[in-house]
Amino acid sequence: MSVANDHSHASHGHTHHHSHVLSAGLLSANEKQAAAVQLTLAMIALSLLVLGIAWRWFAPDEEGVGQLLLAAASLIVAVPVIRSGWHSLRHPSLHGITDQLIALAMLAAWATGDLLTAALLPIIMIFGHVLEERSVIGSNEAMEALARLTRSHARLITPSGGTREVDNIALKPGDLVEVRAGDRIPADGRVRQGQASLDTAPITGESVPLEVSTGMDVFGGAINLDGRLEIEVTRTGEDSTLGKVIALMQRAENSKPPITRLLERYVQQYLGFVLTVAAIAWFLTYNDQIMLAILVAACPCALVLSAPATAVAGIAVAARHGILIRSPAFLEELADLTSLIIDKTGTLTFGRLRLQEIRLTANADREAVLALAASLGAASSHPVSRAMASLVANDAYYSLTNVREIQGLGVIATGTAGEVALGRSELFERMSINVPSVPFHDGPLAGISINGDFVAWLLLSDTIKPEAADAMMDLRALGLNRQLLLTGDRQSVAQTLAQEIGINDVMAEALPADKLKRVLSETKSGFKPLVVGDGINDSLALKAGAVGIAMGAGGADIALASSDIILIGSDLRRLGTCIRLARLCRQTLKTNVIIGLGWTVAIVALAGFGFLGAAGAVVAAILHNFSTLLVLANAGRLMRYDEALAVRRV
Repeated sequence: MSVANDHSHASHGHTHHHSHVLSAGLLSANEKQAAAVQLTLAMIALSLLVLGIAWRWFAPDEEGVGQLLLAAASLIVAVPVIRSGWHSLRHPSLHGITDQLIALAMLAAWATGDLLTAALLPIIMIFGHVLEERSVIGSNEAMEALARLTRSHARLITPSGGTREVDNIALKPGDLVEVRAGDRIPADGRVRQGQASLDTAPITGESVPLEVSTGMDVFGGAINLDGRLEIEVTRTGEDSTLGKVIALMQRAENSKPPITRLLERYVQQYLGFVLTVAAIAWFLTYNDQIMLAILVAACPCALVLSAPATAVAGIAVAARHGILIRSPAFLEELADLTSLIIDKTGTLTFGRLRLQEIRLTANADREAVLALAASLGAASSHPVSRAMASLVANDAYYSLTNVREIQGLGVIATGTAGEVALGRSELFERMSINVPSVPFHDGPLAGISINGDFVAWLLLSDTIKPEAADAMMDLRALGLNRQLLLTGDRQSVAQTLAQEIGINDVMAEALPADKLKRVLSETKSGFKPLVVGDGINDSLALKAGAVGIAMGAGGADIALASSDIILIGSDLRRLGTCIRLARLCRQTLKTNVIIGLGWTVAIVALAGFGFLGAAGAVVAAILHNFSTLLVLANAGRLMRYDEALAVRRV
């Protein structure tokens, strides 16, 4: 039924909960109450049914009493059945076919005087759906576990420096919270002070603890294993990483994969076909049970459930691996990808400048030079200066006075040893300092001087992620042999990186429009490109690809909004996980469709030829429920999928 799409329908007392079976953990209070009422009515009706059968057995001469008991049982469950059938007539849907067929079968059983079948059919169906809810393929448990992660207390740091406990729901961006060892991080944020190891497995799927320190972003739901952290809240509620996971899983069942849309297109024709077959069977045999059995056997529950059950299982497993998939449609697209277009900065690299090498040009202490460079770098917001500032801990900075920044050139200050400077070669020329030849380096560099003497060159670079080469090789093994590095960086930098990770095709110095044009060209050439990026300049390309994957919650908001899939942990090896999981989901879906379609056809055939016996409708109802559970069990196998990542040695 369409309960998940029409909450008001819950009050109509459905006998068929297929659309909300997969999101039972998300039922409203009214929906839970409606389900409890149906189960209670079914239990009362079953008791009357057993009593009526027993009366017939022990007092065959008083058949009227037995019939009254059976009639009472059928009337009790008739109300929710007829309401559901009437609602599905007014609001046609694929799920509604089953309600209509069960209501028709029950009315037909009444008309033929078969009160036993009229009572037993809806009772069996109700109990069948309860069993379905108990075998909800583990997605319920996954949802509830994630929901528990979002509910926690936080130690809010007050302006006076003290702390008070608040519900994490009350937090807002900009709040400062204290997270002690053993605490769960209450919301997404940035570390302002402290150092600790975090267990991020519930969010990113990464089994190795993450070492975090000042300036690093952290996810709500991660557990602080040691140390004390002060964290500034950046995202809360639905905007947080966990909030996005839960919202995507909630939407998964409501999304309609292509096969579901195809079935819905022919929903009325299917109903007409079933009624025609049942009518023909009755005119040929004048056997009420055969007609009733066909109506029940034709309920397409297993077929209807095959797509959403697989989709929810796939999205739940992906979330467990730190992969957010916006819609089941992208699972299907992932399985058919034929090429890769990938960005460089922040995707194949960390996107942060790091010290690659220090070349001393005078007799100076290396550690002292690094500490001085960090102290000067802290005075500027330039990316190179920020990279310098992180070379040593804050408490190791030198005391500097008269600090001034020369825009675009560097920083000059006064220290204990005299005038010190950090910047480009042009800065030292302006200061009349003799500068040795600038070393060849395919990246940013800065020089440093002390009291008029040039002492060192600091060479920086954006470090390649250690798993990049393995990830590209993995994708080639999965059939994505056509790989393109598409970046706005310089040709020489892009070419060097591409060679290191095994990509042959490079397009450098590309503007956002150039990236979009190249992706569209790839699509027109007949390829289905996977586009991977993280920045604002990648957003157009991400949207244009067959599938767009954004790297991590730290990516630009517009890139995350433009993408179809988000890798929370930004580990490139999860690209292969995405494709393997998608292909497994497609295989599971095919199997489920075969089970649903084949089982339905088989039961209808058995019912039509009278092989289900004198109680054909009841047998058909039992077999129908068994097929539904079989589809759920097959989808449930997906929940066991686990792909652990090897520990990286950086």
